Amino acid sequence: MKSLYRAAVFYLAFGLISGVFYREFTRANDFPEGQFTQLGVTHTHLLALGFMMFLIFLALEKVFTFSRDKKLFNAFFWLYNAGLLTTVGMLIFHGSLTVLGKESGAAVSGIAGLGHIMLTIALIIFIVLLGRAIDNPVRSPEAAPAN
Repeated sequence: MKSLYRAAVFYLAFGLISGVFYREFTRANDFPEGQFTQLGVTHTHLLALGFMMFLIFLALEKVFTFSRDKKLFNAFFWLYNAGLLTTVGMLIFHGSLTVLGKESGAAVSGIAGLGHIMLTIALIIFIVLLGRAIDNPVRSPEAAPAN
């Protein structure tokens, strides 16, 4: 459960810092206000897919204890983080190139696509974990029927 909490805190900090970076980097490079750059969506991706999702995962873990399957939980946790960091890394890279007036190649889109695929697989693993935890709930001693 601590790993889910720490991940939420990490993505909160990273999301807030990315918002400041977007504002200051575009300002320092005289990038026209209102013109689209992927740097502008990095902040929201980190806060929504990182901070908010990990808070949701944490709440569901507290209720259903889906991390009992350590192997599958670790696969979900690390694949989700790798996918999100890959996706966000490409948003930052591509957005920075846009602000600097440079083109990015097709590889950037391909790598971002791999990040999205990792996120998708991680979410499928999460749904499997959650489904198993719902089917086999942890019984507390207080919940045992009285004889």
